[in-house]
Amino acid sequence: MALTTATAIINLPALKHNLAQIKSLAPSTKVLAVLKANAYGHGLERIAHALFTDQDNSFTENIQPSITADAIAVARIDEALALRASGITQPIVLLEGFFDSKDLSVLASHNLQTVIHNQQQLEAILAAKLSSPLKVWLKIDTGMHRLGINPAQFPSFYQQLSDSCNVQEDIVLMSHLGCADDKANDATFHQISLFEKVTQGYKGERTLANSAGICAWPKSHYQWIRPGLLLYGVSPLSLDTLLEEDEDKQCSGIVINDSLNVKPVMTLKSSLITIRELAAGESVGYGGTWQSIEKTVVGVVAIGYGDGYPRHAKNGTPVLVNGRRVPLIGRVSMDMITVDLGLNSQDKIGDLVTLWGEDLPVEEIAKWSTTIPYELLCNITRRVKVMVSKQ
Repeated sequence: MALTTATAIINLPALKHNLAQIKSLAPSTKVLAVLKANAYGHGLERIAHALFTDQDNSFTENIQPSITADAIAVARIDEALALRASGITQPIVLLEGFFDSKDLSVLASHNLQTVIHNQQQLEAILAAKLSSPLKVWLKIDTGMHRLGINPAQFPSFYQQLSDSCNVQEDIVLMSHLGCADDKANDATFHQISLFEKVTQGYKGERTLANSAGICAWPKSHYQWIRPGLLLYGVSPLSLDTLLEEDEDKQCSGIVINDSLNVKPVMTLKSSLITIRELAAGESVGYGGTWQSIEKTVVGVVAIGYGDGYPRHAKNGTPVLVNGRRVPLIGRVSMDMITVDLGLNSQDKIGDLVTLWGEDLPVEEIAKWSTTIPYELLCNITRRVKVMVSKQ
């Protein structure tokens, strides 16, 4: 594979593997695959079609043909309309619901489902004149205090929606977990208990589990699960939780997603564009923030924050060059980073470099950059080339 600049390789068989693994963790549930924010940077339409592809000429036999999602979740209506324009006919749910009452006719005409999470949305859907009733997901705030109606409002909201000719009979009841990534935090237990109490005795399927809930809280699975990060082969659990489950693993160089049996869907690569010797005491990059303590060989990689690589990655952040870990040195520039190849380096200009993905978890890079994997994946910029792997 010849690369010259930043390239994101999207592994579709890994996506299908992850979906199969998710289904194995919650075998009696349906999967609402979360594809918001351009499918976490992986390509909205690309991922949607892969999730719903059975077996056709565009995929190799290495992709498991029997594994498909049941529905798609996006944040906003423009994402949903882009999917419809690309030929996706499967159910699509708007996680933030609609922002304007004028959107309701668009939802009806494109067969889009909506979350209802506030009084204004309730009033709008009750007052609308629609060509066909909408499927509604009614969101309850069980403790995250972001979106969702107060539990005390639930009986009234449910009854009004059930009585409306604009709403389909099968209302889905939902909430969202705020601390499920930390198994030591009892907030999730309280959220599950409150969700049970509020919805007890009401007809309708229920959904609570995000990726962390799928992995760590089986009682949150209900009829629908909502995988996001896990679908792309990234652990949703805190590092402390993962280390607690496997005490033999070390924080440095940990293959974080091994314990969950998921594979990274995105591998970000580039190449060395120059190699040079550096004398002891010489610095690298803007501000001279890194200085060599001895003679060494450094390599410059064609990637930077202009491609979405984190500007705040610290000295020592691991980078894979020809399969071995070398440290990032100096500040991340717009178009380049510099790595310490070592004095006896045999690396050459043009050699491939892995920034995260296969053999180098994005979780680890996020930790070095004091951020989260979500941000790194979503921040991949337009100038990064995309290659799709189907085997």
